[in-house]
Amino acid sequence: MINIKDKLLTLPKKPGCYLMKDRDNKIIYVGKAINLKNRVNSYFRGAHDYKTTKLVSHIADFDYIVTKSEKEALILEYNLIKEYDPEYNIVFKDDKSYPYILLSDDDAPYCSVVRLKKNSKYKGHLFGPYPDVMAARNAVDMINKLFMTRKCEHLKKDLCLYYHIGQCPGYCKFSIDQKETSAIKDKIQRFLNGDVTFITNDIKDKLNVAARDLNYEKAIEYRDLLADIEHISLKQDVQIGSKETFDVFAYAVEDGYIAIVALFIKHGRLLNSHRYIDYLVGDVENFVSSYIYQFYTINPHPKCLYVANKLLPFLNNGFDFPVKTVSKGHKRALIKQAEENARTFLIQHKSIIQKSDRYYEDIANELQRIFHKVPKRIELFDNSHTAGHETVAAMVVFENLKPAKNEYRLYKLEDSNDDLKSMHEVLYRRYFRVLKDNLKRPDLLIVDGAKTQIKIANEVIGSLGMDIPIVGLGKDEHHNTAYLMDSKYEIIDVNKDSNLFFFLTNMQDEVHRFAISYHRKLRAKAMTRSLLDDVEGIGDKRKTALRRHFKTMANIKAASLEELNEVLPDKVAQNLFSKIHKED
Repeated sequence: MINIKDKLLTLPKKPGCYLMKDRDNKIIYVGKAINLKNRVNSYFRGAHDYKTTKLVSHIADFDYIVTKSEKEALILEYNLIKEYDPEYNIVFKDDKSYPYILLSDDDAPYCSVVRLKKNSKYKGHLFGPYPDVMAARNAVDMINKLFMTRKCEHLKKDLCLYYHIGQCPGYCKFSIDQKETSAIKDKIQRFLNGDVTFITNDIKDKLNVAARDLNYEKAIEYRDLLADIEHISLKQDVQIGSKETFDVFAYAVEDGYIAIVALFIKHGRLLNSHRYIDYLVGDVENFVSSYIYQFYTINPHPKCLYVANKLLPFLNNGFDFPVKTVSKGHKRALIKQAEENARTFLIQHKSIIQKSDRYYEDIANELQRIFHKVPKRIELFDNSHTAGHETVAAMVVFENLKPAKNEYRLYKLEDSNDDLKSMHEVLYRRYFRVLKDNLKRPDLLIVDGAKTQIKIANEVIGSLGMDIPIVGLGKDEHHNTAYLMDSKYEIIDVNKDSNLFFFLTNMQDEVHRFAISYHRKLRAKAMTRSLLDDVEGIGDKRKTALRRHFKTMANIKAASLEELNEVLPDKVAQNLFSKIHKED
């Protein structure tokens, strides 16, 4: 039996990382310290906030690794968190990075939305971050309307629809003057840096000319374009009196909660912010410094980062960019503004976190009662087909009771109206792959159905020599979720008014939605295939051009030969026209 009190006496007064373990020897928390002895001892004396108290109650042992410096401890902590995914740590995923707009640096300017990933290299200029992917996509759409950009990801062999409607100069076919493309790039960069005056002034002039010439249709088009630019363009919230680019991080703490706010200053303008709130685990400075370090592993590094004075020792020398603090001036005002934003965000959202945590704690207690542990990873399956055609399956994953959407998977199955055969196929494919590639195993497998589906799951998991708890969600005569059944075909007592029953029903709805959406996509693809894919001369490019021009399959079928000729060469248009009317 490990005596933690005796082990605490052996801790060195050196920088390093510590790894807290539970009774199953699983790492549940990783932290760093300038002084390991003082930091680790602090967990086992005095009062703590709720989340830290809960952490300490589960600590059965700990390990530690000494480092040469605080910087090494910061980097080691990040690597250990990534390796062990501890329950009580913040763990950034790649999909938590913000969307950015990438302006290519080649001779044919092209804008795209990207999410940055560690060690990825991008050829071009990055702009952002944007608050969400839709905002970034809307900005790209606006750029493509305003400027003569390349609309295709890769240059094509032939002129496409965008050339014919005057939205592209034909980079794929013609040699465009480099001065012209450089001017386009400069204008795009100005737009993405928040300078839209030169564009709006030009459009206002065109609007006035159109109105003067009584061309009201064109005037309305320019008016709507101005409104779109005003809506989509990055607003200048703060003008700091210089053209500097830097980031600011600050935080606020209250009642065991912490809110973190970042402000992103680009060329002297406050263009965006980032916010985060959660329970505080451990001491504040360690929590915030770990958060900032992880943030910059999946987001671009700033030219400089400004933080409050008390954070500086925990971040200094930890990055390949300068981390500074200031005591006066506009940068100090921005730090104070970030702190005030964090305080306001904390007050507004603390109650939401509390309600959410009570909900998940109730679910965790019920799962503990039923399975004698809280499953960290749950995988749930469902199938979908139409009369045995376009048969698909979906798997959704919940980690720590939250959807892990980057772990969701879709499967195209052998066409069959036998749901049990389909369930056998998808489960075998999934868990053979888990064994083969040493993927994460679930702590609980849920099938959409009762005894027969559970029997199939037992057979598949047993044949692979795996030991995974299995349950099924049974339905009543109205096809509503009615009960939970275990692998021995016994009904598990779950109150229908409980949070656990609500949670299980939501999981079932989620996997059903995911499977149905994939099935509909394949079915729609099959329907369009019956017409366009069998016409000689129509490939993916021409199908895309047809859909963009005519919008729907009904419009394509109703089109005259002359209208089809607007998009397709004469011979191909004739082939399609003949195919349509032959089928009629």
